[in-house]
Amino acid sequence: QVQLAESGGGLVQAGGSLRLSCAASGRTFSTYDMGWFRQAPGKEREFVASLSRSGDSTYYADAVKGRFTISRGNAKNTVYLQMNGLKPEDSAVYYCAADPSPVVSGPPRYWGQGTQVTVSS
Repeated sequence: QVQLAESGGGLVQAGGSLRLSCAASGRTFSTYDMGWFRQAPGKEREFVASLSRSGDSTYYADAVKGRFTISRGNAKNTVYLQMNGLKPEDSAVYYCAADPSPVVSGPPRYWGQGTQVTVSS
């Protein structure tokens, strides 16, 4: 089992950048595929980005491709989401997730508590 804790959210102007962090405790990241999801008010939770357990493969939602980057920290117990060129429509609660299977294949088993990102126009 793994426990996830996000940080790094906040308020930023359109065009700005934020870096979200997801710290894991318990079993190491090498056991899990990792992902970021987001949920805006009144909308369903949606996939944002994922990183394979090997670290070799990344996937992105079309809405964030070219602007967001998912990566693993050197200590390998932290996953980051670098968000550049933020838009008001990126405003949401962002969740870190983990699963032994690829997170794009179905709802991940483990979730963090979420961190709010608000982009002002």
